[in-house]
Amino acid sequence: MIGGIVMVLTVIWVYQSLMKAKKGNVLFWVAGCAALFFASEFIAQIFCIEIIDAIGGKDIGSEYDPSLVDVRDRKTSEGPGGAIMPVICELLPSILGFMIVAVIRTLFIMKEALTPANLFSGVKEMFASIKNSFKTSSN
Repeated sequence: MIGGIVMVLTVIWVYQSLMKAKKGNVLFWVAGCAALFFASEFIAQIFCIEIIDAIGGKDIGSEYDPSLVDVRDRKTSEGPGGAIMPVICELLPSILGFMIVAVIRTLFIMKEALTPANLFSGVKEMFASIKNSFKTSSN
């Protein structure tokens, strides 16, 4: 759920950056960034499942087949992972996907140096434009 919200906000951010920079192939860049976000989130989820299974003491051998949908044996609030593993595994994929898209946006779309200010530029304006989109005009 959090990943979906972050992905939508990230795609809006990339779209607004493209419009501000007056770049071509807007749909190409937006779709590519969304696909990149999905791929990084998928890989991060697999990584989290492997970490949870390793902490839980499961034998990760050649015959072990972790399923992304079978979570009945992965109680992460108990045992060595404690309460922190669910938080990490919920936020890590979204943060990782956002950071990868931010790097692609900064280097290839905006063609700027990789600094923290350039990496997150436009986020504040995106939230302001979303806020302004809910205002109605009175006659």
